[in-house]
Amino acid sequence: MKLTHILYSLVTVAFLSCPLASWGQNLPNQPYETRAFSDRFRTLRTEVEGRDLFPPIIELNSNEHITISFDEMTEEASYLQYSIVHCNADWRPSALSELEYLDGFNTNSIDNFDFSMATFAHYVHYSLTLPNEDVQFKVSGNYVLLVYPENEPEHILLQVCFSVYENDILVAPSVTSRTDIDYNREHQQVSVTLNANNYRIQNPYTELKVSVTPNSRRDQEVIVTRPLRVQGSQVIFDHDRNLIFEAGNEFRRFEMVATRYAGLGVKNIYHFDPYYHVVLTTSEPRAETSYLYDKTQNGRFVIRQSGANDSDTEADYFVVHFTLDSDPISGGKVYIDGDLTNHLYTPSNEMVYNPQSGQYEKTLFLKQGSYNYQYVFLPDGASSATAAPIEGNYYQTVNEYLVKVYHRPQSERYDKLIGFGMCYSGR
Repeated sequence: MKLTHILYSLVTVAFLSCPLASWGQNLPNQPYETRAFSDRFRTLRTEVEGRDLFPPIIELNSNEHITISFDEMTEEASYLQYSIVHCNADWRPSALSELEYLDGFNTNSIDNFDFSMATFAHYVHYSLTLPNEDVQFKVSGNYVLLVYPENEPEHILLQVCFSVYENDILVAPSVTSRTDIDYNREHQQVSVTLNANNYRIQNPYTELKVSVTPNSRRDQEVIVTRPLRVQGSQVIFDHDRNLIFEAGNEFRRFEMVATRYAGLGVKNIYHFDPYYHVVLTTSEPRAETSYLYDKTQNGRFVIRQSGANDSDTEADYFVVHFTLDSDPISGGKVYIDGDLTNHLYTPSNEMVYNPQSGQYEKTLFLKQGSYNYQYVFLPDGASSATAAPIEGNYYQTVNEYLVKVYHRPQSERYDKLIGFGMCYSGR
C-alpha cells in the first residue's frame, strides 16, 4: 500500500507541474453539464448566497445571487474570462440571442481571486457572483457559465450550470414509497401538483415540461410533458412510470478537516512529501444489509479546515484513498458519485479492481472538508448509473427531489422556468 501511495504522489506532482493541457469543449448537440476540462481546475462549487447546501437556482429580478468558485492548481493567477449561455429545459442552447437573455456584456473578466496560504498544494482560488454590475439576467431558464483564457473563448476550461426562475406558479411535489410497481420495497414515486392561480397556461397538455432531478444527479433527471389531469387552476402529474426512481441508500460520509487526527470515515492520515494522504475506512457493500438511517447532505460537500479564518484559501489538498471490498462486477464499471465528482462518470473517478487485494481502489485529490459520496454501477452502453449492486435500494432512504416547471406557449422561442419545488422522501 505504501508503494502505491508513493507512486501516485510522484505522478500527481509531475502532472500538477506540467503546462495546462486538455482544452475542453462541450460536444455538439450534447446537454451542458457542470465540469472542468482540465485537472488543473478543481473544487467547482455553485452556491446560492445565504442558503447553504441548496440547489443552484435563484429567482429572477430578486436579491438572490449565485456564487461560483473554483481552484486552479498553480502558483500564478491566470487571466480568465467568462461568458453565459441560455439553455432550454434539456440544457441545450436556446434560440435566444445574447441581447434577449442578458443585460450587459457577455465577455467579462474574473477579477476576484486569492492565493492559497501555508498549504502544501499551491492553488489560486477564484470566485464570481451572478448577477453583478457587468451582467444581469433578462429571462428565466437554465444557464451555463463558460470559463476560458483571456481572448480565447474557443478554449473552454470549465463550465457551470445553474437556473433562474420566475415565481409564477405554486409547485407542490410529494414522494411516496408506495409506487405503481412495488410497495415499500426498492423504489420511490414522485407526484407534482401545480397551482397556476392567475398565471395563464392555455394548453397544459402541450405547453408544460416538468423536470425531476434526484440528489442533483443529472443522469437520473427525467422530463415529463403530459399531466394526468387538469382540475381548474390545478395541473396534476401523477401515476407516471417516468417519475418512479430507485430508492438507493444514504450517502457515505467522510471528514478531513485537520491533520492531527483522523476524522469521520478516515482510517489513517499521514504525510508523504509533498502531500498529506488520507486513507478512508474500507467500504463494504450494503446491498444485502439492513437499512440504516444516517443524516447526510444528499451528495454535497463543504470545504472546511479546522481553525482556519478562510477555508477557501487555507484548506489544503489531500491525496484520498478509496477502497471498496467487493468482488468484481461484470458488465459495467464502478464509479465514485457525488458532488465531489460532479456526478460524472469518467476515468478520473472510476474504481479499479485490484486482483492482488481483491478490492476496488481509487485515489482522488480533494480539498479539505466534509464529503458525501456513494458507489454506483454504470452498465456497459448505459447513460444512467445505478446504486443497486453496491449500495442497495431501500425505500426508507431520504432523497432530495428538485422539481422545475417550464412553460413554452406556442409563440415563444425558449423554455421559461415558471416555478420550482423540492421534496424529500422518508420524511
